[in-house]
Amino acid sequence: MQIGMIGLGKMGANMALRLLRGGHQCVVYDRNPEQVAALVEAGATGAVDLHDFAQKLTPPRAAWVMVPAGDITEQAVSGIVAHFKAGDTIIDGGNSYYKDDVRRARLLRAKGILYIDAGTSGGVWGLERGYCLMVGGEKVAVDRLEPIFRTLAPGGIGVAPTVGRTPGSTAEQGHLYCGPSGAGHFVKMIHNGIEYGLMQAYAEGLDILRNANSPMLPEDHRYDFNLADIAELWRRGSVVSSWLLDLTAAALTECPDLSNFTGYVQDSGEGRWTVQAAIDENVPADVLTASLYTRFRSRQKHTFAERVLSAMRHQFGGHVETTHP
Repeated sequence: MQIGMIGLGKMGANMALRLLRGGHQCVVYDRNPEQVAALVEAGATGAVDLHDFAQKLTPPRAAWVMVPAGDITEQAVSGIVAHFKAGDTIIDGGNSYYKDDVRRARLLRAKGILYIDAGTSGGVWGLERGYCLMVGGEKVAVDRLEPIFRTLAPGGIGVAPTVGRTPGSTAEQGHLYCGPSGAGHFVKMIHNGIEYGLMQAYAEGLDILRNANSPMLPEDHRYDFNLADIAELWRRGSVVSSWLLDLTAAALTECPDLSNFTGYVQDSGEGRWTVQAAIDENVPADVLTASLYTRFRSRQKHTFAERVLSAMRHQFGGHVETTHP
């Protein structure tokens, strides 16, 4: 199947590669021609601008936009809309705010252009592991592009079926149609809010273990723990095992004291939006709210827990620390 990919950064390029490996045809565009050239070497068709990009796609065309949320996404979507016609589809795979999806879908619907919001999780490891896809928007477009979602998703390999569950949902393959416009990014928003809380729990727990040999404690109550070994231990049979723990164990193995991180922890928006959604719905979200506020605090005072958070973000998403403004 043919698809266009706009934005060839850490995730977009790997997604294009995974699609090429899956036998799909990819037309690719990025403002950086070197990124385009690298994908062309891998078998993609390169485009020099959005007009060229649209011309190289066969109707009904589909363009996957994989750029940072906000103004950059707005510019990319409006840019390709100028070259698309009724029946074509635009997919936003970034971390856009779901209310922006609702607005964009309404505007594009008036032009006959279909719009899909695809919450995408997988980070820099997605090329090999696959991407968990939370999809919203026009169902007819989602159904037509199902081969694309199926190739990008992890598939059912390596995950045991849930006991008692009736099989048949695409969720078992790692992609799911969640509902109308905005639904995919709403689910991804909550996914990332939960991620904040999980990361914070690991970070605080490891910080307590690290300080178990504090001189403030009675001498016979002090312990000098090997955090890398403990993280490795918990990966094996523990109820707190997870991919985030796998990545934490890798970071601690690379640098046991995480001195290569300052502890300055960014937030990319979804945590704030999750807390706002909880407020709008009158749903208590104590842990998720506290984890968001901890990220704010990290920009003023850095603890070992915040270095753990920074290390996890670097491991799963290749996120580079931002120096304090």
